[in-house]
Amino acid sequence: MPELDFSVADVEVERYAVSPALRFHVVAANRSGVAIENLALQCQLRIEPGRRTYHEGEHERLRDLFGDAPRWGKTLKSFLWAIVPASVPVFAESTVFDLVVPCSFDFNVAATKYFHGLKDGEVPLTLLFSGSVFYRDSNDRLQIGQIPWSNEARHRLPVRLWQEMFDRYYPDAVWLQVGRDTFEKLDLLKQQNGLPSLEHALGHLLDGAVGRPMS
Repeated sequence: MPELDFSVADVEVERYAVSPALRFHVVAANRSGVAIENLALQCQLRIEPGRRTYHEGEHERLRDLFGDAPRWGKTLKSFLWAIVPASVPVFAESTVFDLVVPCSFDFNVAATKYFHGLKDGEVPLTLLFSGSVFYRDSNDRLQIGQIPWSNEARHRLPVRLWQEMFDRYYPDAVWLQVGRDTFEKLDLLKQQNGLPSLEHALGHLLDGAVGRPMS
């Protein structure tokens, strides 16, 4: 049975995707000397918020995720970012393969809230690998084995890379999800006031609300 190690060599912004994504260049090292025919992998990427420090301003921006800062000793728990498949072709001692990780700009997604709440520094990640390994035994017979979740790699993703990605795909913009009723009201306000866009309609509402206490 092959013995495999995984590590992240580099991460870059996926430049030609339809939607935002990061491309992880992952190294698979084969310590057993057995010829690998193929790896059919699932990679679970988890964010480890307890493995970094935070600035005072970040405490406020992350309150929605973790509560008030005095509680963070209990609330900074590992959470899922994404699960990504990968197929790795034949190799002997080591190879580099790519994991393309889709990145949502939906602020209902915990990972999006977390990345948005950080000003700088790095995001601690754990990549958990599982799946199947196809290999040749000493008699050149094709065998299959299971890769356990204990195969993992750690990486610290620069926050600036996430920021560069969304600056590339959505320059100077943020996506905001609203209910259909709210959208219809906002669209009606736009039409009634002859405003050129929904953004202008929202700005019109906010300008009128400045300085007025919320009831």
